[in-house]
Amino acid sequence: MSNGLPTLAGNGVILRQLGADDIQRLFEIFSDPEVMRYWSRGPFVDLSEARALLGEIDKGWREDGFYQWGVTIAATGELMGTTTLFRIDRDHRRAEIGFALGSRWWGQGWGTATVARIVTYAFQALGLHRLEADVDPRNAASLRVLEQLGFRREGLLRARYHVAGEIQDSVLLGLLSAEWAPP
Repeated sequence: MSNGLPTLAGNGVILRQLGADDIQRLFEIFSDPEVMRYWSRGPFVDLSEARALLGEIDKGWREDGFYQWGVTIAATGELMGTTTLFRIDRDHRRAEIGFALGSRWWGQGWGTATVARIVTYAFQALGLHRLEADVDPRNAASLRVLEQLGFRREGLLRARYHVAGEIQDSVLLGLLSAEWAPP
């Protein structure tokens, strides 16, 4: 059991442990239909969902099941989203990654900075060999971030999710530690 998530700084972002003071901002981010458009669940509708998310995040690192950081702008400390390492398989040295940024921070390079930082941590500090991402094929911005950082499309899972009355496909991407070249 860990004493908490490590704080990770670099690329203009700081990835830090989330706390009770972040609940309102988590709700703002995860209640935005634009942010949640390509997720495997719909937007939050109540602040209690953000509280529950924080509880899941806390349980995840305490049980060493998954790590979800708050993503902040290094210069201001403003929370703009989250990034996650999950389905961590230490035997096979692999994990999945995810990230969500509030829509007002889109198109400014923060997604690339965030993913680059978490990938570096996964490969260097955790010694993982492979990272995977699962992205709705219509989410061009997230696909662009991942592919710019070296992730390769490896498959398409048709009709994988059913969210808000809509069937969604999923593109699977992978990155090997031997292919990683930090920006």
